Amino acid sequence: MSKKTMGIHHITAIVGHPQENVDFYAGVLGLRMVKQTVNFDDPGTYHLYFGNEGGKPGTIITFFPWAGARQGIIGDGQVGVTSYVVPKGAMEFWENRLEKFNIPFTKMERFGEQFLEFDDPHGLHLEIVEREEGQVNNWTFGDVTAEVAIKGFGGATLLSTQPKKTAELLEKVMGLELVGNEGDYARYRSTADIGNVIDVKLTPIGRGKMGVGTVHHIAWRAIDDEDQLDWQKYVASEGYGVTPVQDRNYFNAIYFREHGEILFEIATDPPGFAHDESQETMGEKLMLPAQYESHREQIEQGLLPFEVRVLD
Repeated sequence: MSKKTMGIHHITAIVGHPQENVDFYAGVLGLRMVKQTVNFDDPGTYHLYFGNEGGKPGTIITFFPWAGARQGIIGDGQVGVTSYVVPKGAMEFWENRLEKFNIPFTKMERFGEQFLEFDDPHGLHLEIVEREEGQVNNWTFGDVTAEVAIKGFGGATLLSTQPKKTAELLEKVMGLELVGNEGDYARYRSTADIGNVIDVKLTPIGRGKMGVGTVHHIAWRAIDDEDQLDWQKYVASEGYGVTPVQDRNYFNAIYFREHGEILFEIATDPPGFAHDESQETMGEKLMLPAQYESHREQIEQGLLPFEVRVLD
């Protein structure tokens, strides 16, 4: 048996104050808040989702905002950098936008591509790259229009305690194709047109420490529930300890920690984010899973208020 994931479904990170998180990803980066809910395992904490106008797999970054929590350390066993892809010709706009909001950035080149590297307010490492592939994001927010808007993930850079084993997993189990090596990186590509480029740093840099400003896990795409069950059996047959299926309301999820200590999830594309709200209104109010609805008043009183606001 062999399988191939289409690429990244979503990336989930730990951040600080929710208003700072929302201001940056909606107000500065122009992403749509496609869902506000709670951490199903810790309902006293928000779980906020941002993506393109439809909240499609490959565009979704999600956050657990813990105001006042300890700062993490980015290192091995984590996603080190999350890449966003924008249309060709949009880089000058993004340079000017980062300068407008006093966000320091650097320019660098990797595998023949130019990247803008910068951090979010809580220390997550991000980068922007131009590519032709990927659907235009028609969500307009402030000065961020469809012509320059982030399409979704370009990919991610993985930091591993055992880079060779992580690279082997990507190619032999997850079904990504080795594109090539450059310096201290190996590049892999999946079959999708977005969320499809994974760079693995080949030299460990030291163990990361979970906390604010770090990625909690990276999720890969399964076509549907049947495909996910096939993945569950397949990953287990390769010697990884895989969880039972977890119902996350907007997708089903299974988890395993690969040998380089990065937490991987495999998530189903359906049902998506509009099944409990309309496509037009999703993300506008707090949505709770059925098991927490009777506790709504108590939950809402314990959550810090925020608003999605235009900063331009």
